[in-house]
Amino acid sequence: MTRPSIIRRPFGVTPTGDPVESFTLTSGTGIEVAVIGYGAAVQQIWVPDRAGRPANVVLGFPSLLEYTSNPGHYFGAVIGRYANRIAAARFDLDGITYELPRNDGENSLHGGPNGFDKRVWEPVAASATLDGARVVFRYTSADLEMGYPGRVQVEAAYTLDHDSLSLGLSAATDKATIVNLTGHALWNLTGEGAGAIDDHLLTLNAKRYTPVDEALIPTGEVATVQGTPLDFLRPTPIGARIDAEFHQLLRGKGYDHNFVLEGGDGQSLVHAARLEDPKSGRVLDLLTTEPGLQLYTGNLLDGSLVGSGGRPYGPRAGLALEPQHFPDSVHHENFPSTILRPGGAFRSTTIYRFATNHR
Repeated sequence: MTRPSIIRRPFGVTPTGDPVESFTLTSGTGIEVAVIGYGAAVQQIWVPDRAGRPANVVLGFPSLLEYTSNPGHYFGAVIGRYANRIAAARFDLDGITYELPRNDGENSLHGGPNGFDKRVWEPVAASATLDGARVVFRYTSADLEMGYPGRVQVEAAYTLDHDSLSLGLSAATDKATIVNLTGHALWNLTGEGAGAIDDHLLTLNAKRYTPVDEALIPTGEVATVQGTPLDFLRPTPIGARIDAEFHQLLRGKGYDHNFVLEGGDGQSLVHAARLEDPKSGRVLDLLTTEPGLQLYTGNLLDGSLVGSGGRPYGPRAGLALEPQHFPDSVHHENFPSTILRPGGAFRSTTIYRFATNHR
């Protein structure tokens, strides 16, 4: 075993002339993570299989040009100012109505067409010790950027230790606003570009979910997963029921749903999900302080994008497990609040823990 390390390199220059850097974190145990300043995005994660052979297990692009030229896919990025959807691209806060850009039909998605995923984040710290490697990015969102009130300072801290990658997100504001941040990695534990993830086994610590309407906006109901294809309380292949004639799956063209995590109170770290690949033996456990988890199965991928390994991403080439507050919370009083006020702080922690099984 070698000691953890971090390597800093140029990654390119945006069309507006902003330089972007890449940081490669190594664990000393065979795990390697590359993070870029554009969108504070995870570009690659290399993890050994049961035979010790490494593969990159997240979807991404090989160069900055592909990230700036393909804005609608969010590969690996930190999403904000508001992850997921806001109905009618507007919300009321303290008696004021705020209008947002519409980039998902009549609704707003993932902070708008120029959300945090399309911004250049400043690296403010990078270090490696015997305990692990760490890089911290900072971005300051201006008042009324993408229609959201308040000047909001956000930090994203990635820490890699011997078997886990953690993502710590924090935000503070000078004016009342709404904040919902998440990481948008799309996983394929066989290896990115290796085909569909239908045979991956998924377990979710969620007995309930938030049903959506035809526009994928939550109805406000919190429903049981029991008796539906959204029941992942036991390990289940992604492809086992994804094509079922169930109205929720038909609306999303697959899974694109928020699950209510058991014990998820927005503060305590809970086990949210386990993803297993029978082919490689790779296992991913996800722990988070967030109350919800969005499952998205790459339904809109169509083979037109070529990833970092030079292979096209077809339908279900990867799946996202996005820890979050609930979509459209600002319109549903029974959902966890996403309001952030001056003097308060948004904080979340997500841990991605890697292992292998030998069955």
